[in-house]
Formats: sequence, structure tokens, C-alpha cells
Amino acid sequence: MSKEHFRYLYGPVPSRRLGRSLGVDLVPLKTCTYDCIYCQLGRTTDKTCKRKEYVAVDEVVAELERKLATLDTPDYISLSGSGEPTLNSGIGDLIRRIKGISKVPVAVLTNGSLLWRAEVQDALMAADLVIPSLDAGDERLFHYVNRPHTSISFERVVDGIAAFTARFPGKVWLEVFLLAGVTDMPSEVKKTAALAKRIAPARVQLNTVARPAAEGFALPVPHDKMLSIKSLFAGGADIIAEAPPEIARAAGTFEAGDEEMLSLLSRRPCTAADVAKGLKLNVTEALKQLELLRAAGKVTVISSGGRTFYTVGGPVEASRK
Repeated sequence: MSKEHFRYLYGPVPSRRLGRSLGVDLVPLKTCTYDCIYCQLGRTTDKTCKRKEYVAVDEVVAELERKLATLDTPDYISLSGSGEPTLNSGIGDLIRRIKGISKVPVAVLTNGSLLWRAEVQDALMAADLVIPSLDAGDERLFHYVNRPHTSISFERVVDGIAAFTARFPGKVWLEVFLLAGVTDMPSEVKKTAALAKRIAPARVQLNTVARPAAEGFALPVPHDKMLSIKSLFAGGADIIAEAPPEIARAAGTFEAGDEEMLSLLSRRPCTAADVAKGLKLNVTEALKQLELLRAAGKVTVISSGGRTFYTVGGPVEASRK
């Protein structure tokens, strides 16, 4: 088994839209501008808008060089992880340096809350793909769903995402996260769809709760309703809240160690099939290893939506795709 330890890298993660995505964590656990009710990482412990080099870029680049030297080429290198990645003031330098050592495209998964800042827009210009979020159509539901830092206004967020999309040379995919009984009602969806039309991303992607959420009242939208909602978006929308096909059988050429599994599970709760696909294991082998980790008290099992997830700690302590 691999003994090499990585502090800032995790996965590759099986992503519904990015294939096998090698994750890069740029901020400490739950350092974020939001405290979303649906977050799979639990409640935010450091709600802030202060940008600084939370994680040293030199150290991240060194880990990437080591990892990429031994890893089958992932589909994306994704800057996301345990909080809002644009809070790291070194993100622009990191993206440029990644492009210097690898041809793997770089994706940034962001809640979009800081895209109104010119320095944040500038920092992301070298990325290949940016995926910001828009989870509500007005200020009231924005505060209910995202619970933002007090200095962040809904209007500023929307304006920032639109301005960034207009000048970004790469692709922007807008994620719209829907919650049953809250933002999935036609009247609310139409507000969000109007803003999405104004932002004009390359794609709109509809998502909903699939893993244990920070709040028990954050509930998933049934698939048949998701299908009806997509028609309310101009030009249509993709539904990404579906398990990828053939997730349960992954040809294993890489033997994952406990460190790799724990690193992945500390960032997102996963099923055994998720772990198998991301770390290139047979699902039976992944399940066996997960059960050993559970017996040792290193992982916890959570049931959600009829599925079994493994995580490090409980749903609140566990460390966005």
C-alpha cells in the first residue's frame, strides 16, 4: 500500500461532471464565505471574506509534482475541497504554476461569492473551467439557503458572476442547487432561471442533495421533478444529480492505502462505489478496506436517501462536485 502522505491533495474523486478529478484543498476545513444548509461538509466554523495564503502554494505544487508522477492522468485538477478556494490569495499563482507542470485542465469550483472582486476575477483567468453556484433567485432565499457572511449581498454576488462570465476566456458552468419545498417551486425556479439567462454561462447544471447535509431539513428534489424544472431554463439545463453509470466496477491498477481513503473521506462522504471509482479499486476491495477502517474507529457510516456513506467523523465534522 502507498505510504506517501498528502496534506492538500485528495482523490481522484469520481465526479459527475469532471470524470476522475484530482482535488486540491486550498483552505482549512470549513473556511468559507457561506454556511449552506445543504453542505456535505457540515456547518462552517470560520465564516470569513478575508483572503490570505491559507495554504502555501509552494507546498501544493510540490505535492502535485509527486502525485502526478505516479498517478494515471486524471481528467481534471480541481481546486475546491474543504471550503471556498478563492479565499486563498495564492490561487492565481497556483493555477499558473499547475499549467507549467501539467497539461491536465484546471477547474475551479467556487460558490461565486467573491467574483465581484477584480483581484479574484484576475486570479482565475488562467483556469480552463470555473463552476460558480447560484442557489436562489432572490435575497430572501439566498440568506436562507447560503447563510452568507454579513458583508455579502445577493445583488453583488449575481453581478460578480455575470461580470466574470463575460470576461473569462475559458468555460463557465453555472451550478444551481435545488432544495425540495424551498427553491424547487416553479415561481422560485423562474427567478433563478432569469438570473441564469442574464449570466449566460456555457452550461447550466441542476443539482440537489445526494449526501448527508449540514441540516436535516435540506431535502433532495425527486428526479421526475428535476426533469420538469430543467425546461424552465432558457436553452435547457443538465441534471447532474444522478449517479454516473458503471460506478460499481472500476478496473484496479492502483492499490489505495488508508491515507488515500481517509484523505478523500475527510473532504466528502462517499459510498463504497464512489471510493472504488475514484481510487481505481474493485468495489469489493474498497468495501472490505472501508469496513476495516470502520472497525478501527477511523471512519463513520451514515445512511442517507437509502444509501450508505462513509466519512471521517460525523456529518457535521466531515470535511463541493
